[in-house]
Amino acid sequence: MLFALVAVAALVLAYPGWRNRGRVVQKSFFERLLELLVFYGLVGVLGFALEANLGNRFPQGWEFYAITFSLFLVLGYPGFVWRYLMKRRKGRA
Repeated sequence: MLFALVAVAALVLAYPGWRNRGRVVQKSFFERLLELLVFYGLVGVLGFALEANLGNRFPQGWEFYAITFSLFLVLGYPGFVWRYLMKRRKGRA
């Protein structure tokens, strides 16, 4: 559990968005996809750790992962809108 918290803290501190607030970060589609999958995996590992800590861990099928990945994308969309769409709109007005 402690390892997971340290890993999440290291990723948050190493994330280039925190250091490069004034500069544009250029990433390819594959870098952004890899970043999305890594963060989804970290959230999943944290969820499994919490579930195992509480008691029995339930087996999951592919449907579970499809639904949780879809929810991860949907709940991350407001951050995408804020970071990429609203910031660019302010510069035009």
